[in-house]
Amino acid sequence: MKRYVFAGCALLVTALVLTRPAASKSEPFPDPTIDDPLASASAQRSVVVAGGCFWGVQAVFQHVNGVVSATSGYSGGTVKNPSYEAVCTGRTGHAESVRVVYDASQISLGRILKVFFSVAHDPTEVNRQGPDTGTQYRSAVFYADDNQQRITRAYIDQLNQAKVFRRPIATQVMSLEQFYQAEAYHQDYANKHPDEPYIAFNDLPKVDALRKQLPDLYRR
Repeated sequence: MKRYVFAGCALLVTALVLTRPAASKSEPFPDPTIDDPLASASAQRSVVVAGGCFWGVQAVFQHVNGVVSATSGYSGGTVKNPSYEAVCTGRTGHAESVRVVYDASQISLGRILKVFFSVAHDPTEVNRQGPDTGTQYRSAVFYADDNQQRITRAYIDQLNQAKVFRRPIATQVMSLEQFYQAEAYHQDYANKHPDEPYIAFNDLPKVDALRKQLPDLYRR
């Protein structure tokens, strides 16, 4: 293991790369049984998710068909306009998050969540993802309305009942109070720094997993 310090945060980089580490079954990841129908015309909608370091989560959704944009930021805390350094202390209550804007005529919320739960992160981890630990790396879906909450909770129940993972899903389902966009140097970070050890070991494999496991949702 090597320790890298970036903008005040200690990042542990490990050569151990795991895809869907808590999965208990080798069958294709199930589609949600409760979902929105595709819109009849182009319509932009958004959902905010948290699944560990936002670099990798953003990188995954940038390669999903129907996604218009994926923006790194902070949600779920009590401090207004938090800085990265403050969030890294774990004392602001925020989670590193990604706001996913998608075209509802091309992809549904349920399919967005399928990507999130299957390849973007390990939803059974509590206050950590891979080498990163702390409440800022927790798994969460921040819903914008009752419909998003209903679909998210139903999908979590479906995955738990099917025992898709060896452990129960730990993802928090919380109302979105505020999304604060992260600093400019965090945006598109994985694509700009693919050779950094942290990105190569922890984030690029997630994009590759999207390509291999969900080819109908993958775009270059």
